[in-house]
Amino acid sequence: MPLGTKSSEWSGLRIPSKGQPSSVSVDLQGDSSLQVEISDAVSERDKVKFTVQTKLEFSVVRQHEEFIWLHDAYVENEEYAGLIIPPAPPRPDFEASREKLQKLGEGDSSITREEFAKMKQELEAEYLAIFKKTVAMHEVFLQRLAAHPTLRRDHNFFVFLEYGQDLSVRGKNRKELLGGYLRNIVKSADEALITRMSGLKEVDDFFEHERTFLLEYHTRIRDACLRADRVMYSHKCLADDYIPISAALNSLGVQEVNQLKMSFLKLAEFFERLRKLEGRVASDEDLKLSDMLRYYMRDSQAAKDLLYRRLRALADYENANKALDKARTRNREVRTAESHQQQCCQRFERLSDSAKQELMDFKSRRVISFRKNLIELAELELKHAKASTLLLWNTLLTLKGEP
Repeated sequence: MPLGTKSSEWSGLRIPSKGQPSSVSVDLQGDSSLQVEISDAVSERDKVKFTVQTKLEFSVVRQHEEFIWLHDAYVENEEYAGLIIPPAPPRPDFEASREKLQKLGEGDSSITREEFAKMKQELEAEYLAIFKKTVAMHEVFLQRLAAHPTLRRDHNFFVFLEYGQDLSVRGKNRKELLGGYLRNIVKSADEALITRMSGLKEVDDFFEHERTFLLEYHTRIRDACLRADRVMYSHKCLADDYIPISAALNSLGVQEVNQLKMSFLKLAEFFERLRKLEGRVASDEDLKLSDMLRYYMRDSQAAKDLLYRRLRALADYENANKALDKARTRNREVRTAESHQQQCCQRFERLSDSAKQELMDFKSRRVISFRKNLIELAELELKHAKASTLLLWNTLLTLKGEP
């Protein structure tokens, strides 16, 4: 009878997120009267539907594209130029897990039914972990907005939370995605042009320090995230490698009829339990380290974007000053130049005041989150190390024939 399975088995997977631990810890400050959570989520073939609940009063179903629409609405609103816009949640991506399951189902005569069942179980656990993280990331995005004293009052946010029908938001096509990519390139070039070609100098030591720090920090956290991913992937591969070893030892134990029988079966059980422990190590490192680093890599980019908007406002203010001096020299359109200069000055001061507070909150939030996650990761690593040591010791005693 052929081994087989279908990726469609995961279609319709539901997970109630209430009570599930979030994959990213953030310090949510502000008025707690607006409480938002994702109470339920359903994975379909090409989408995930999130049930967003607000204070038990409103409950709406939203898709990922609607979260992106809400994020873009904040980014494009000039009123929020002086704020750190919480990073948009990443797009749900289950293709890798589905492809692995499909390849597994296509059949491999070299693996036994036991190995197939264990591999399928691992892939299902991997899929479920990705699904839980996807729900958590979308929930954290909404909770960051709900906790912010300014962002929580946005009209689009209330539409997102309370409008009971489909928002008719579509995903970006290739042209729009390319346009966004090109805008990011232009923004980077514009920042370099402002600082180098115009001779613009930072007027506030606080922002100069933050800019230098964030440029270095973003690079370091990106590198740390890549290395953490590699370590986590190594643990996953090691856990997978234990499957054929356990199956082979179990097969030997079945074939043996002498005193080696129990030894082989005990070793097979040992590698199976070791596989589960190694899988938990990989899962915890992914949850407490890789996900945290990945989130704050996006959050630090949002902070860099804030500094860019402030720097752009400073450049506009400097240009307005030059235009006013030129108008006074020529004695033409002085009032218009003065009005423009005042508007640029007010905008720059407004952005500077709010940006300073936002960057201080970002530092506090980051320190609390890193401390919490790293302590929890260390405790979990210690717990798994003790479990592995105990497992090795008990197996050794059993093989020696000691009670």
